[in-house]
Amino acid sequence: MVAGVLEQAVWQALEADHADRVDALTAGHRGRRQTGTAHPVEDFLFTYYPFKPSQLRRWHPGPDLVLDGAAQLDRGSWRFYRDLDGGSVLDTAAYLEARGATVEFVRRLVTATHSRPAQLGCFGLHEWAMVYRRSPDEVRHSAWPLRLGPTGTDEVVDGLQIRCTHFDAFRFYTPPARSLNVLQPTREDQVALEQPGCLHAGMDLYKWCMKLAPAVPSSLALDCFELAREIRELDMRASPYDLSALGYVPVAIETPQGRAEYAAAQRDFATRGQGLRERLLQALDAVDGGYSTGSVGLSAPASSSSARMR
Repeated sequence: MVAGVLEQAVWQALEADHADRVDALTAGHRGRRQTGTAHPVEDFLFTYYPFKPSQLRRWHPGPDLVLDGAAQLDRGSWRFYRDLDGGSVLDTAAYLEARGATVEFVRRLVTATHSRPAQLGCFGLHEWAMVYRRSPDEVRHSAWPLRLGPTGTDEVVDGLQIRCTHFDAFRFYTPPARSLNVLQPTREDQVALEQPGCLHAGMDLYKWCMKLAPAVPSSLALDCFELAREIRELDMRASPYDLSALGYVPVAIETPQGRAEYAAAQRDFATRGQGLRERLLQALDAVDGGYSTGSVGLSAPASSSSARMR
């Protein structure tokens, strides 16, 4: 079904605006890549997630919109597009044949996450658990000092209860930290445990949009990318690392005031993430007509491929 036709001048303007927005958001990372300079906060979305700025920059309208005149341009040869009356439109049949399993998994995961209340009591301790009882040269961001030093960092972990629900954070805990977590998440129970208060579940919305391209509108993918950027900043401000030299004011989660600050920001991110989840589910319904077993409020177990180290 075709929902409408975008005239060439209209969709090319949208495409250009999208490219300008991406270029502004990724300028720092692209510049550092030229000089080989690393940034522990801003580079994360390009080192942990396997997507380049050029991929984010590529604009897609989503399904059922014909791009007038695109068949004669480079876009006409893009994967999962088909020609229609001189224009190009997403070939939903070919897309679902190739990506149907991914669509179904993401629908189940996002639906399940959306159905749950946000848990706000983790206080970002996952980053602390990743350095627990490790020497300074063993920690992931060894170029940056620990705010409280190794002993002080370990004392925070020992004194606060770790409540991480996200497997892709938990799997990087140090061995002695794993037993301290209230849960023992696995890949197999990801759908059963994921909840909207988790910062990493919020960041992963960007991942799911990119994995589902070109079926998901690029405007949604970029909104998810912007949310992920903001979440990553809180993630590292609340971490044990001292990043003040980069201009980041720490969120001292070892204090009651810091924990309250973290939970307030976490609540805001959870609310914004839920809105993006609704938009993502609507986008998936537009791809397959809603003929899926998943719907908002339902959950089911599923598996997912692993990701690289945070």
